[in-house]
Amino acid sequence: MIVRSKAPLRLGLAGGGTDVSPFSDIYGGCILNATTSLYAYCDIIPTCSGEINFYLQDKKEKYSYKSEKQLPINGEIDLLKSIYNRIIRDYSLEALSFDIHTFVDAPAGSGLGTSSTLVVAVVGAFSEWLGLPLGEYDIANLAYSIEREDLKLAGGKQDQYAATFGGFNFMEFFSEGKVIVNPLRLKDEVINELSRNIVLYYTETSRKSSDIIQLQQKNVQQKNEQSIEAMHKLKEQAIMMKEALLRNDLDEVGNILNIGWEYKKQMAKGITTKLFEDVYASALKAGAIGGKISGAGGGGYIFFYCPNQTRYDVIESLRKFGGTVRRFEFTKTGLKTWKN
Repeated sequence: MIVRSKAPLRLGLAGGGTDVSPFSDIYGGCILNATTSLYAYCDIIPTCSGEINFYLQDKKEKYSYKSEKQLPINGEIDLLKSIYNRIIRDYSLEALSFDIHTFVDAPAGSGLGTSSTLVVAVVGAFSEWLGLPLGEYDIANLAYSIEREDLKLAGGKQDQYAATFGGFNFMEFFSEGKVIVNPLRLKDEVINELSRNIVLYYTETSRKSSDIIQLQQKNVQQKNEQSIEAMHKLKEQAIMMKEALLRNDLDEVGNILNIGWEYKKQMAKGITTKLFEDVYASALKAGAIGGKISGAGGGGYIFFYCPNQTRYDVIESLRKFGGTVRRFEFTKTGLKTWKN
């Protein structure tokens, strides 16, 4: 038997950063995100070997441990080991033996929520294998708890919920960990047109998102007025984005992205770089209406809304920067698990 799962990577279209505590706890956060045809995958093969073998296929790495109820958290693939430790602890299970294979369609630090999406895929695979009583909110919250509480990794809440639920979602974040996911009912032609008109560009750079997020959190704690006001504007942007999508006003999506990018840069230092500014200016000159960096900022992917036939001119204008245009489609579904 092989237990398989996949969970989609997301693009944050509006409101990014307002899902991060303490801002979301104090003021409430709003985000509009959508999942893509890029995925994190997990396969679990139960064995009787007395070992746990982790195969990180995209990184061509293997890690082996003796089967124990708790694996050591020592800086070596702690994310994956913490998922196993939490499952064993929460459900009072005995030590398990298995091979686990993971693969992610985008590199870590690229801004598509790769780490959190991988956690969702792995949690989903364990839930499928062991028959755990976990619904969508349960899986997303468990994934969040493992990252933010068990491992103390700085970050927000949107990635885990996007990967679990999938599709276009307007998400609201409140104090005490309360999250409400509001799916948007968009027609296929709207989703297809939006997929066609967005150019996703990988700068071939990466960043440690936690550094930027920690600075963002510090700005809120110290009541930095510029940073807090920018986050309030991003919340407004998320509402505007929701309304534009529901009205099928896709060119307005580009305008809202452009407005949001200016506010996002005010949240914390390090969100933008000279490379990003040059790439952005080149894309707009070639016909893009607007765009934004994906994720916390500082590196990774940037995407642009390109109306009519401008996507081809935009793609051509980006060639000189040495990055890669990544083709994708927006998707309607989230985490999927099955046995083979």
